[in-house]
Amino acid sequence: MGRNAAEHRSRALLGHLLRSVASATLLTVLFYVAPLDGGFGVITVVTLLLGLVFFGLLTAWQVNAIASAPFPRMRALESLATAVPLFLVLFSSTYYLLSGQSPTSFSEPLTRTDALYFTVTVFATVGFGDIVPTTQGSRVLTTFQMVADLIVVGVLAKALFGAVRIGMHKRSSPPPDLDDEL
Repeated sequence: MGRNAAEHRSRALLGHLLRSVASATLLTVLFYVAPLDGGFGVITVVTLLLGLVFFGLLTAWQVNAIASAPFPRMRALESLATAVPLFLVLFSSTYYLLSGQSPTSFSEPLTRTDALYFTVTVFATVGFGDIVPTTQGSRVLTTFQMVADLIVVGVLAKALFGAVRIGMHKRSSPPPDLDDEL
């Protein structure tokens, strides 16, 4: 690998890392500063579902971007750094609003940090410790997140790895000859 190619790869890696950190940070900051005081209701559920649809569309767009990226593996990691925090913030916001509306929904009232902690605990499947859902509604929501987590981990991983494979194949294939195009 020539010096220019190595420098280009290093700059690309730095750009991907900076965008990854920036997107995860931005989503977390937005979670903490968003005016989440409307209570839990139909609008909250609709917002969660619309957020999940947006998450799906974002993931589809990212798969396409990975497949055509000059560095597909780096682009896939950047995509994960955006998609996973978005997914976690959607559920954290919902748990926070549910706890605010009905403090007995969990074993303790949830602050934003508690809601994020609980969401990551469910996502990582490490089990419950100090915070557990206590009402039927909070258990249904938590179960919904568990199923969504399995789908996200399975489908997102398969889609991203498939896109990386396609992108790597495109990188290793020689460009088509102009005569072949005509």
